[in-house]
Amino acid sequence: MERPIAVLLMAMGGPDSLENVEPYLLDVRGGRPTPHELVEEIRERYRRTGGKSPVLGITRELARRLEQKLNGPGGERYRVYVGLRHWRPSIKDAYAELLDDQPERLIGLCMAPQYSSMSVGAYIANLEDARAGMGGDFPISYVRSWHRHPKLVKAIVENIAVGLQNFPAEVRARVPIVFTAHSLPERILAMKDPYPDEVRGTMEAVCEQLGEATARFAFQSQGRSGEQWLGPTVETVLDELHQEGHRHVLVAPIGFISDHVEILYDIDIEFKQWASSKGMQLERIPMLNATTPLIDTLASILEAHDPSPVQ
Repeated sequence: MERPIAVLLMAMGGPDSLENVEPYLLDVRGGRPTPHELVEEIRERYRRTGGKSPVLGITRELARRLEQKLNGPGGERYRVYVGLRHWRPSIKDAYAELLDDQPERLIGLCMAPQYSSMSVGAYIANLEDARAGMGGDFPISYVRSWHRHPKLVKAIVENIAVGLQNFPAEVRARVPIVFTAHSLPERILAMKDPYPDEVRGTMEAVCEQLGEATARFAFQSQGRSGEQWLGPTVETVLDELHQEGHRHVLVAPIGFISDHVEILYDIDIEFKQWASSKGMQLERIPMLNATTPLIDTLASILEAHDPSPVQ
């Protein structure tokens, strides 16, 4: 029997209940205790956005549909697994599961289109640690970046068109678009990390398809570490747009794939309230989640993937 090609979808993860917010944060912080006030603040964010992270459910549905797409009717060539960098099932758990299936090879694919050593690089390191601890006689290769893939760009352009429908018809052509990605510590600039260029590269590719549009870029969800984080912030950009006379704005979070707390709380609650306090209407594009455009994008990437371990 032919050995399968394994695909491991790796995502950040999130707590599966309000009770697990604190242990989840302990995992994220590498075992360092989280101040009680911050735990309660984060727990409240999850309480207001459904009581748990939706990331695992979305990624599992994506894996199921992607496996169907890759295999076609009756096929069994590909098997798609899910591992989370933080929380369960971990990347190590997923590796143990796929190891039992004795794949021909493994392709690691992160649910983040833009590469950074602090994000995608960390997922890869987790997978390599799992392999070092458990073994495996099959090669592993990685999709490190897909920030300008034509199908990804097309899907974002289509979702921007959907988002613009939330505004009055007479203003849609003039609504500025604020593209966002998760901020990272500024020290990545000294490391020559490609992340800032890649997130802006996604924005540029989308804008090429949009044609004339007022477009701005901002980093969101800056951390509480005390060090400097990449900017400008969304709040700063919203202030600038308000001063220029804009009263409508569409947020396009191109550094994210699925709904999670940075989308459902940071944008849908915090940024909307910020905009509303200034008399502005703020809307957001739909996330790709486990939709057909993202499945088609990932299938195209995987089918064209060079299996060389150095990829």
